[in-house]
Amino acid sequence: MADFTHFNDEGRAKMVDVSEKLETIRTALAHSSITVNKEIFEKITNNEIKKGDVLAVAQVAAVMAAKKTWDIIPMCHPIPLQGINVSFTWEKTDKEQYTLLIATSVKTKGSTGVEMEALTAASVCALTVYDMCKAVDKGMVIGPTYLIEKTGGKSGDFKRTQQV
Repeated sequence: MADFTHFNDEGRAKMVDVSEKLETIRTALAHSSITVNKEIFEKITNNEIKKGDVLAVAQVAAVMAAKKTWDIIPMCHPIPLQGINVSFTWEKTDKEQYTLLIATSVKTKGSTGVEMEALTAASVCALTVYDMCKAVDKGMVIGPTYLIEKTGGKSGDFKRTQQV
């Protein structure tokens, strides 16, 4: 089991000890999306969803999710996050549907990365849009969700080169 970082000597899961790792500036940028019908798109953009301002609530949910990632992903460390941002872009598809593109960025100075925090933020953001709009139509589609890039740490930088 020595080659596996997340297993102890008994072969059971463990949280990795990062106390010896150098603190560096670490960033991660993640993407998710949710495709909705024209009615939902219009209701969101005209602020007519009965539960409230969908994008404002989804943005706050994303920030909260990034901060609580360690609470829901078992092997994640609690990390002091220095910055979290969420941005939205609408894209019209050719089927009278619209896709909300979600980009989340997370930054810290620490001894472990923030990829999971960025991915969790993007996922929860899309789930929150779904939750707020499901009374109008339950046929919304979430995803794909993926890491765009990350910087810092022992493994170095990563930048997605292929289109998803």
